Amino acid sequence: MEANYTVSIVDKKKSRLKRGILKEMYRLGSRTLAQLAKALHASVPSVTMLIDELATENWVQEIGTGAAQYGRKPALFGLRPGNQAIVVVDISVHDVKLVVFDLTNRVLDRLDVNLRLEDSVAFLESLKGPLEEISHRIREHNLNIIGVGCALPGLVDPRTGINYTYKKLNRPEQSLQQLLAHCFDSPVYLINDTKATILGEHRFGLAKGKNHVLSINIDWGVGLGVINNGEILQGLAGFAGELGHIQLQADGELCSCGKVGCLDTLTSASSLVRRVKAGLREGRVSKLAEENFEDIDVELVIDKAKAGDELAIDLLNEVGGELGKGLSIAVHLFNPELIIVNGVVAKAERLITRPIEQAIDKYCLADFRNKLVITVSRLGEMAKLYGTQAYVVQSLLEHEEIP
Repeated sequence: MEANYTVSIVDKKKSRLKRGILKEMYRLGSRTLAQLAKALHASVPSVTMLIDELATENWVQEIGTGAAQYGRKPALFGLRPGNQAIVVVDISVHDVKLVVFDLTNRVLDRLDVNLRLEDSVAFLESLKGPLEEISHRIREHNLNIIGVGCALPGLVDPRTGINYTYKKLNRPEQSLQQLLAHCFDSPVYLINDTKATILGEHRFGLAKGKNHVLSINIDWGVGLGVINNGEILQGLAGFAGELGHIQLQADGELCSCGKVGCLDTLTSASSLVRRVKAGLREGRVSKLAEENFEDIDVELVIDKAKAGDELAIDLLNEVGGELGKGLSIAVHLFNPELIIVNGVVAKAERLITRPIEQAIDKYCLADFRNKLVITVSRLGEMAKLYGTQAYVVQSLLEHEEIP
């Protein structure tokens, strides 16, 4: 009995160190044995033995040599590409993306689906076909799926996987989480899309190495991701950052949430399109009047604005001004060093960031604004995909699901 207990302690320590090695390599890239030993507070011989075991299990491989001031150059080890894989399911109100990543963040496969998120059982039924298709392709390539991540809008509790906004996705007989687990036979982790976006920015984008950042996701709704003291702010149930549902107009439009005058009703992509169509109905002069009325979408509005269309520019300016007004509240609360603009409206670039900056100048105390930088994401849609992938890796390690 005592011998078995001793073996169990040794195995647990080995597993913990192996997870530490994978975490270091995922976070920092290729590492030498000495760097890993220092980070894990372990001896170089111990780390060497663990690296050999992880290489045998197809988790890591030697990828070259590192720099050395004197003598022999040390061997570099990194995560093995193309073997262990993660499925990312990006669900939004305009489409679904199914992306397969390896642990080096390389995209192994991708399937874009013309399927819009709805709070209905029919949505889950429609999702089954694309999931089966990507699952078949995964089997054809002999990939080992170790986890699945799903990013979607709404009030998502990451601990339980329950979406309190799209409640019909949680039905006991078959929830979204159960459907994904059945298709890929792997652990499934759900995350709010804005949280996924700021996690991607923090690990791989403009927020990397920064401690105080806001990420405003302007899509068909408006969400706010917050990095405070280097940590992503979740709140009690993972709901922190619902900036789109603060009230800016007491006598404004009815919001989908049932409240009146929410920021969403003034600044989301859908509200921008509504404003454009209302302007055209009122007889506003615009190149957009030459387009099929039903085909007008946010991308077309942005394209016309970049081409100099006065109506499109005016309305983007109004949206940016209202966003800046809402963001000024968050700036006073969190005192960020950086605001990253993401989402479909971010494609407008300076046409949206300039009025945001002007509104923050107007509504914020000067000392909050002096060192604040406002910029468009360089990762674009990949921020959310990378962030979901990172969330899965982080969760698998925390729950001791791998290696």
